[in-house]
Amino acid sequence: MNKAFVLLAGTPEQLLPARELMAFTLASHIILVPLGVALPFITLVMHHRALRRNDPVALLLARRWSAVMAVQFAVGIVTGTVLSFEFGLLWPKMMGTWGDVFGLGFGVEAWAFFLEAVLIAIYLYGWRRLPAWPHFWLATPLPLAALMGAFGIIGANAWMNTPQGFELDAQGRPTDVDIRSAVFTPMFGPQYWHFVVAMFLTAGYVVAGVYAVGWLRGRRDRYHRLGFCVPFTVAAILTPVQFFLGDNIARQVYQKQPVKFAAMELVWKSGSHTPEYLFGRLQSDGTVKGGIKVPQLDSILAGGSPGTEVTGLTSVVAADRPTARQATIAHWAFDIMAGIGSVLILLALWYGWCWLRRRDLPRSPWFFRCAAVAGVASVVTVECGWITAEVGRQPWIVYEHMRVSEAVTPTGAGSLWTMFGVVVVVYALMFGAFLGVVMKMSRRWRLAGPAGEEGHGPEADTPYGPRRERAGAAHGPTAPPESGPGPGDTR
Repeated sequence: MNKAFVLLAGTPEQLLPARELMAFTLASHIILVPLGVALPFITLVMHHRALRRNDPVALLLARRWSAVMAVQFAVGIVTGTVLSFEFGLLWPKMMGTWGDVFGLGFGVEAWAFFLEAVLIAIYLYGWRRLPAWPHFWLATPLPLAALMGAFGIIGANAWMNTPQGFELDAQGRPTDVDIRSAVFTPMFGPQYWHFVVAMFLTAGYVVAGVYAVGWLRGRRDRYHRLGFCVPFTVAAILTPVQFFLGDNIARQVYQKQPVKFAAMELVWKSGSHTPEYLFGRLQSDGTVKGGIKVPQLDSILAGGSPGTEVTGLTSVVAADRPTARQATIAHWAFDIMAGIGSVLILLALWYGWCWLRRRDLPRSPWFFRCAAVAGVASVVTVECGWITAEVGRQPWIVYEHMRVSEAVTPTGAGSLWTMFGVVVVVYALMFGAFLGVVMKMSRRWRLAGPAGEEGHGPEADTPYGPRRERAGAAHGPTAPPESGPGPGDTR
């Protein structure tokens, strides 16, 4: 405890509000990222199905999802821009020292945002004005633009975890920057693919969860069935893939950031035959209070055998490792992420077994209850992933090169707390408006009914869908929705 007070006494007073502000804005922004990265792809999958099968129900879903995609992007671009400014405002010494080395990632992300905005505008504009297939093909770069944005931000974060691509001069400043090496760091590949797959499966579960709720409320029409099946299938396929990617990135952390791995697994002293703790709290003396201890499992997970040696937190001095509290936070986040991921694999297997066995959805209402919760649970895993990555790296903002306390702004703590309060209020209003718009669209669509533009509801006057006079065979599906789909029919 005395050591903790000594460490805290040596940190600037503005460090805590700066970290809290950054953590809040990042945690808020990450809620929107799965839809921003993956919803364009899921929408285009549904759009392609509509055109290939002349399916007006699929077309209706695609055009409604495109409206949500546009609203989400508008909010996401604001929260993402705030984060970009915060890097310079809250951590000026890091950007001033290292910006020339890893700043390319932020530039790539900015270009991706710009390109995505243009493509979304074309996609929405084209619903009423373009022939069906040209409209679809003009939108196909949208998922690539989203992936490019993820490339930029993950490239910057991976560099902070495993910095390379530079030399240090006599004053400790970076010189001779190799941009390619700085972008493609050892952690870039594992982080990028783990992140991208997480975004796609999270978006799939979130979208499917909306229709699972409708299914539980008795809306058993083909509209809800198709709206559930397509995104849930995407998520179910990727869930086991993510399991292997998650195992891979954990091993990469073990090899390239051993102290972070020690924090994630609450390993105090280096050694082999290291036990695995499920939850539990690390104490300042190195003991673990609570949790479930599984003998030797951590060494097996790290290297495949009980004899694998795992580096402990005490392998470095206290100033160069996470505190006991930070290690506990990283450990809990990691365990929650892994636990939810394991449950989602069981849900995906349940879905796959029923589909392969009888080409139908599971009949138990518990499946749809779990599917409805899966969207929220997936967002929680994304949050926990970022907590693990960022808290586990403490006290470094640039791993083993610059501490967080060295990078923080000289702005007074009072000003930062005031800024934090303003940001919380603005974000609450912004997210409230976002939810209000989405709920209003949902109510309007429910009034219009699954027939969409075939009816005379409020949706008939919205700009999301080909004009009725253009809905000829040459321009897209015109057949009325199937009135009586049989079990398992999602054609």
